[in-house]
Amino acid sequence: MSNLKTKDIKGIITAIITPFKENRVDKKAYKNLIDMQIKAGINGVVPCGTTGESATLDFDEHEMMIDYTLELVDHKMFVIAGTGSNNTKEAIRLSKHAQKAGADAILTITPYYNKPTQNGMYEHFRAIAESVDIPVILYNVPGRTGVNMLPETVARLSEIKNIIGIKEATGSLQQVTETMKVCREGFIILSGDDFTALPSIAIGAKGVISVTSNIVPDKMVEMYKAYEKGDMKKAIAINLELWPLHNAMFIESNPIPVKAAAHLMGWITDEIRLPLTPLSGANLNKLKAVMVAQGLING
Repeated sequence: MSNLKTKDIKGIITAIITPFKENRVDKKAYKNLIDMQIKAGINGVVPCGTTGESATLDFDEHEMMIDYTLELVDHKMFVIAGTGSNNTKEAIRLSKHAQKAGADAILTITPYYNKPTQNGMYEHFRAIAESVDIPVILYNVPGRTGVNMLPETVARLSEIKNIIGIKEATGSLQQVTETMKVCREGFIILSGDDFTALPSIAIGAKGVISVTSNIVPDKMVEMYKAYEKGDMKKAIAINLELWPLHNAMFIESNPIPVKAAAHLMGWITDEIRLPLTPLSGANLNKLKAVMVAQGLING
């Protein structure tokens, strides 16, 4: 059973990228990325999420990445293991492994492609939650899955003891608010994208699972700490400063741009797995221009 307390899940949580080299996980580069996140004061990481290319990791790689992340982190921040699948049986297998490995919690996505009903999503997540004892965080991202889990369904799921929160990535503050309103007291909402991070936190979310924090973890932490201290003027200023970078991170499908950015900074190769392909042409030039303006690379 995880020792993570619900109150600990807050702040900036990085959806960490998976670096590759010659089509294998580049463990050395990954260690450097994790070390950088720890040094910046990031609250937690999510390995094997969308940003970590979970859809193209095989089972052995997926389980290895969770094990290796836990080894590298060594309790210096919490680890929420991505264990989602559109196959309930596979999601349960990955979730059981994450619990056995010592993950603090799991993050599991609404089933993609299948297009389940609201009741189908309820039964999917109920089966996963009943298969493990560690905290479960739901993940709603209609833009990637083709289905939107409605607040009423989330409210039903929130009554299951170890389902403790949701990563809400509709981009809708209305849905965030409605979900918060109907779920049990203490249920955690996390922003699922950097665009809505500060606004979501301002209306009651506990933090964000961030893509941008792969590149500028220190700035994301600074923004969150400013908010915590009640310095909204500073938090808003940092959010506005980072806005072009947030936009650049989604100039093409995630994680294409963030991996390109990490490559431009000399941290990883630009390798990404098919069917995704490396950023190139006009979009690469746009990303470079943003990064130069942010002082992240030389012009």
